[in-house]
Amino acid sequence: MSLKSRIQNYTNKDGDPMLNKSLSASDVHSENPSMPPLVFDLLTAKDLEYKEKIHQKLMEILDLSLINKMANEDAKKQISEIARRIIDDESIPVIARTRQLIVNEIVNDILGFGPLELLLYEPTIADILVNGYNSVFIERFGKLEKTPITFKDDAQLLKVIDRIVTNVGRRIDESSPLVDARLKDGSRVNAIIPPLAIDGPSLSIRRFTQDKMQLQDMVAIGTLSQAMADVFASMVKVRLNILVSGGTGSGKTTMLNALSNNIPNNERIVTIEDSAELQLKMDNLVRLETRPPNIEGKGEVTQRDLVKNSLRMRPDRIVIGEVRGQEAFDMLQAMNTGHDGSLTTIHANTPRDGLSRVENMVTMAGFDLPVRTIRAQIAAAINVVIQLERMEDGKRRVVSVTEINSMEGDVITMSEIFKYERRGVDDNGNIIGRYLSTGIVPRFHERMKQRGINIDLGVYIDQTISSL
Repeated sequence: MSLKSRIQNYTNKDGDPMLNKSLSASDVHSENPSMPPLVFDLLTAKDLEYKEKIHQKLMEILDLSLINKMANEDAKKQISEIARRIIDDESIPVIARTRQLIVNEIVNDILGFGPLELLLYEPTIADILVNGYNSVFIERFGKLEKTPITFKDDAQLLKVIDRIVTNVGRRIDESSPLVDARLKDGSRVNAIIPPLAIDGPSLSIRRFTQDKMQLQDMVAIGTLSQAMADVFASMVKVRLNILVSGGTGSGKTTMLNALSNNIPNNERIVTIEDSAELQLKMDNLVRLETRPPNIEGKGEVTQRDLVKNSLRMRPDRIVIGEVRGQEAFDMLQAMNTGHDGSLTTIHANTPRDGLSRVENMVTMAGFDLPVRTIRAQIAAAINVVIQLERMEDGKRRVVSVTEINSMEGDVITMSEIFKYERRGVDDNGNIIGRYLSTGIVPRFHERMKQRGINIDLGVYIDQTISSL
């Protein structure tokens, strides 16, 4: 889908208006993120009283045991019809639009995720952060903003959290007060409740656009330059092992998805994730996800277990959503034993920090290996580190592309190929800077030539690639 900016009226599946304005999925990555704030149709205090009265009467009439056995659309239709009948019977004085909003909210409270339904259908929202029943924040275009949406009380928020985690076979209560889960659309959910959450239940939802971003899309929004995109695509095609590094929310998973678009269709891919987020769309693809322990503390399947198992599945490449523990050792072994072209991400602030974290994770595997041996394994396994950063203006940028060279003594040597140079901030708070090549021709350039991929040497030598 092309990156066009367009505003459209949002309606739910029944054609009912939910928001005054909504933006298309492509606008999540608009070149100009200076978009107007979302405008919500919310009920007044008096309308909320009417809604509560209708809800109570509806619950007296409704047989929830039958509703739970119905298909979602049938249940929604029946609840809507009963709610409308109650409004007519009680002669509640509301206009047609308010009447529809009341019905929608009642349906959402019974079948959906309550007030959050207004946010879950808005594609420009990247994160939904519920700090308490009366405090809901969202992130749009890299910046946080508070919404007027609230829950009635902690009990309603707990009910929504329980519905989310129950739908994916998890549980949350005082004996198990925190949980990671995901929604049907792939959005990642983290919930934590008292006694661990002191001020009441807290909920975080990390959403993912359904439109898979390409490297060219990332060029259009200024995440990287055209020259870098060309080199990235070639790196994947010649099967370099790539580590994508960055902080929380810096765009690591998005970059991993974009890189994966360049994997040839004739290769078998196995993905391993703690919580499934990758959107690789290939024919020969196997997706694996970890499993937490059950209530007795048994049955856990870790990423390390999945990495070991994946080696028996005849993969051409292994893609690990994020390396975070003992699986780092097995990942390096795989990269060094015929599974080149593998991709993964790591939380780190610089390429050097990323390698240090991998080193620390290898030691967690329980092997008493000399530091030099571990570093030699890392230097041999990982070819390139792509460093991402989410900056103050909300934009995510590739700030460094570094090639891993070899070992000199006990130190891993690295060469920076591209970088982002900050120059200042404009009057609107936007970062001023430019992408540069450092003048170093990477060793993998010869590997590209041998495989018939011709990248102009100028992309490594011309100092100024672009200004963004």
